[in-house]
Amino acid sequence: MPENEGVPRRTLCVDPGRITAPERAPFVELGLVSCFTFLRGASDTVDLVKTAYQRGYDAIGIADANTMAGVVRIHTEAKKLKLRPIIGCRIETVEGLSFLAYPRDRVAYGRLCRLISAGRRATLDDEWQEKGVCEINLAMLAEHSEGVHLILIPPPDLEAQFTIAVPSTVVPFTSRGQGEDFERIELSGSLDHLLPHLAVQFPTLRHIAASFLHLGDDIARIERLDALAQMRGLSILATNDVHYATPDKRPLQDVMTAIRYKTTVARAGPLLHGNAERYLKPPETMVRLFERWPHAIAAARAVADACTFSLDELQYEYPQEAYSGGISPQRHLENQVWKGAKEWRYPKGLPSNVRKTLERELALIAELDLARYFLTIKDIVDYARGRDILCQGRGSAANSAVCFCLGITSVDPARHQLLFDRFISKERREPPDIDVDFEHERREEVIQHIYEHYGRDRAGLCATVIHYRPRMAVREVGKAMGLTEDVTALLARTVWGGHGRTIDPEHVRRETGLDLTDPHLRRVLALTEQMIGMPRHLSQHVGGFILTDGPLTETVPIGNGAMPERSFIEWDKDDIDELGIMKVDVLALGMLTCIRKCLHLLRDHHDRELGLADVPAEDSAVYDMLCKGDSLGVFQVESRAQMNMLPRLRPREFYDLVVQVAIVRPGPIQGDMVHPYLKQRRLKREGKTDFTLPSPAPEHGPPDELSSILRRTYGVPIFQEQAMKIALDAAKFSPEEANQLRKAMATFRSRGMVNEHQDKMVGRMIARGYDPVFAERCFNQIKGFGEYGFPESHAASFAHLVYVSSWLKCHYPAAFACGLLNSQPMGFYAPAQIVRDAREHGVEVLPPDVNLSNWDCTLEKVDGAVALRLGLRQIDGLPEGAAAELMRERQARGPYRDLHDLHDRARIQASYIERLASADACGSLGLSRRQALWDARSLVTAPDLPLFRAAAERDEGAERRATMLPVMPLSEEVVADYQTTRLSLKAHPMSFLREELDGRGFVRASDLRSRKFRSVVQVAGVVLIRQQPGSAKGVCFITLEDETGVVNLVVWPDVKERQRKVVMGARMMEVRGRVEYDDEVIHVIAHQMTDATHQLSKLSDDLLQAPLARADHVKNPLPGNKVNPRDNLREGADDPYTGAQPVEPWQEPPPGNRDCGYHGPQGGGHPRNVRVIPKSRDFH
Repeated sequence: MPENEGVPRRTLCVDPGRITAPERAPFVELGLVSCFTFLRGASDTVDLVKTAYQRGYDAIGIADANTMAGVVRIHTEAKKLKLRPIIGCRIETVEGLSFLAYPRDRVAYGRLCRLISAGRRATLDDEWQEKGVCEINLAMLAEHSEGVHLILIPPPDLEAQFTIAVPSTVVPFTSRGQGEDFERIELSGSLDHLLPHLAVQFPTLRHIAASFLHLGDDIARIERLDALAQMRGLSILATNDVHYATPDKRPLQDVMTAIRYKTTVARAGPLLHGNAERYLKPPETMVRLFERWPHAIAAARAVADACTFSLDELQYEYPQEAYSGGISPQRHLENQVWKGAKEWRYPKGLPSNVRKTLERELALIAELDLARYFLTIKDIVDYARGRDILCQGRGSAANSAVCFCLGITSVDPARHQLLFDRFISKERREPPDIDVDFEHERREEVIQHIYEHYGRDRAGLCATVIHYRPRMAVREVGKAMGLTEDVTALLARTVWGGHGRTIDPEHVRRETGLDLTDPHLRRVLALTEQMIGMPRHLSQHVGGFILTDGPLTETVPIGNGAMPERSFIEWDKDDIDELGIMKVDVLALGMLTCIRKCLHLLRDHHDRELGLADVPAEDSAVYDMLCKGDSLGVFQVESRAQMNMLPRLRPREFYDLVVQVAIVRPGPIQGDMVHPYLKQRRLKREGKTDFTLPSPAPEHGPPDELSSILRRTYGVPIFQEQAMKIALDAAKFSPEEANQLRKAMATFRSRGMVNEHQDKMVGRMIARGYDPVFAERCFNQIKGFGEYGFPESHAASFAHLVYVSSWLKCHYPAAFACGLLNSQPMGFYAPAQIVRDAREHGVEVLPPDVNLSNWDCTLEKVDGAVALRLGLRQIDGLPEGAAAELMRERQARGPYRDLHDLHDRARIQASYIERLASADACGSLGLSRRQALWDARSLVTAPDLPLFRAAAERDEGAERRATMLPVMPLSEEVVADYQTTRLSLKAHPMSFLREELDGRGFVRASDLRSRKFRSVVQVAGVVLIRQQPGSAKGVCFITLEDETGVVNLVVWPDVKERQRKVVMGARMMEVRGRVEYDDEVIHVIAHQMTDATHQLSKLSDDLLQAPLARADHVKNPLPGNKVNPRDNLREGADDPYTGAQPVEPWQEPPPGNRDCGYHGPQGGGHPRNVRVIPKSRDFH
């Protein structure tokens, strides 16, 4: 998933040359609460900064509660409008008192970050702090307050009582007993009583905040605060306690408050603000409101002027390490690089061009002082490999020969003509970005190594901002606005996927039946749209580490993660990039786990020792397999789009895989580069013609100007680097312009910078004589990279794993399937499809068994061939700990004789034994599923009384052994298999429906190839995958499965829109459409789709006509079981397929079917249907 939960980062898009610096304002608003005070601030930093600029502020002070999460954003956005951001926070103590805290300099800022870190990492009792909680008391604040300007925020009720602990030396206490020596004394009282003690305890406390909020008693309240402040040598300071930029955000803030307190807006009462006055008012308005107290306005201005700290002052230092002999990091790096080059990468001799490349890279690394960074990555990679953890660098690091010789990456940049400048550039002077993938099951070992090596005060993961997505937003807003759970669930079901920023009213009207003229519902939908995209909480980044030489807690606060022993900083990766801080990406990749397990299986069962770099290269059998689209489970090329592309691209060498990885991405697709590339590739393969490179007019440049960029891809740009090089060479971008374009690539959607760059690049290319169509395509490709695209280096790194996984699947399908199953969850496909594919490749798959299975799936010899034995991990509800006990006892004392023996020896819960019996895992005990369940349930109901068990067995054993149970029908066995293991080796659910489907004219998946091209067919199957790529222009791809194979559906936007409920919710579909095929690819263009989930209730050998549900539901269906209106193809009024190959007429689905899928027993189905077909894997 893209970063930050797929929500584009809002940012201002302005031309610095057109921004006029605002004049000095008489007042500065301090204490702004942004949306990073979660569920309190109702405006983000963009809106706050933009409003401040429009209203004439020259500076603004952010103060989120116990966090610095939003300071980088306000720093970045304010500078664009030439405002001065005043960095600070709002400290809310456990005693109930709150302060605005603004550091005057860099040292004070570090103290404030340490204070927040202390509150987020440990409780007041020095225990591990819960994620998201920050506990700070007055003593901690006093300890860290030097250089921090404190402003006391008075409570709403000035008579409220507080209890505080103060040092006994603060003021003389006449009540102290003779000879007693108290370090701290507890005091209780109102603000009037406690203020003198606070003023002494906090020397930097100089002001009390005062707000004029039109609450009726404002003047009296401010007068009282003013008198109180003057009495204690303090002053009041004007602030509007800003929680949102404009008054119209007040309803959203009310909703946030209700969500925070787990109530409704109607019941929140005094928890809500009394009016909409807490918005960012113009300075002139604040001066007018405080005309009686001009010193309060002056105080705000004075504090703003005194607090001059800027985030620009943060000087990042990478960690220092000591090396043997006292040599410098640069010299140590050079030694490691030349050693790796000569002894490992190029043992037959170092090519001269590689030597020159290494010398150039090392010189630039020395100039930019990056040696320590490269050595850190090498140390992490070496640690992983020393513990047999597979890892591989990727991304732009693959452009580096230094990374290749250090063993960080596995792609030779010299062989693939990759560009080091794409990785590090002296002109850009930005931190390099090295991503290293580790096995997803063992990455935690690497993470803990980093914590141990650098210490938690010098190492922390980046944060990821979790935003409100549509479904969560509509549920929480609806609940806060008083909607019932069933209504919010209806609204949530109208959302396709988790992204987007709107709730479509038309979808709501058509799919829920709710009255959109209702004002309350309209308000709920409007507030939901405002809530979508708002930050909800911070989580930890997938693996981006920040490492520092000094304490990281003096740069940014660190808090605990939800996972034990995890801690992360409060800034996300974009914040880090803005400040120029280097990060180390320690990422998880499931395929590496799979490959490592496969290689171990090859060693143990095939006596073949291989490493990631030792797999035989350029195997023609591997490419033959890929050319057929036979890539289920293969890394990066298992999606529908990739499977469809493989037979068209027909890869025959490694570089073809590089292209294959990159071509099915938004960049090439939106740039309309795919078809031209495939055409040129086909023509080149057939030897019919050679391609012509695009070229400028003769007077503007040579005809081969783009030869070095495009020749390898037949004159068609596919990779990100090519698009950038075209901007430089064909559009003559300056290095600075190219850098701006590079930064904008990933942010076009949110920053609106398309037109500026498009006019410049396309216009210049046309002016130089390039074909306008080619120029537009190039820029459309760049826009596509803003969605998601691959640089060539990244594609090359991934292509290596594509080849390795393909080689394993081709030559060792049993080991490959075993590795995939043991690495779940990962990839596109569920275990049922992995098992089906393995069996299609000739692998015998054996069921789980209490005496024969381990936790993981294993390989075993059967009739001289290698078979795959399913592991106990496939049994739902059986914990790994219980399985470990079962295996430990089995290994120690031999196989189990029966379930009583298992129960007595393994000492696991009887409910777990019942799970084993339900999964039909007792075959080696000579028990059928039904008999095993009978015996297992006797263990559940009978008390465990060992002293009496022998007598009970003597008295009852004969009767129990004589119990004969009827054989379970095959369809019931399949149902039970899916309910317990999510797959069945006995039969496919569709096989029991085939007789009826054949009678209605439905075609099997395996027979589609024999049907006439573009003829009309009817197909049916269970839903495996739903996919709607962003580059598909609204087209949805659905994969169905029947007992003979898969059916690939293409659902055009109009069909999807018309039948959204079926597309989104059906677990089984009946589809009428047009069959098309190209090379090895077969798909059906859907025209009519019906939710056939109700058919799952018919699973029996004789196809019972009555659903397996409660009798009253079958005999007397509920009134709600009506069929919704849908297109009737029998009328033929606008059927586009009239005249096509004849098929059986479309039959109306039977009563009880509902478009929205399974709805429980009241829908006429059986509750077990939900588990007959595991939930589809959906990608949006």
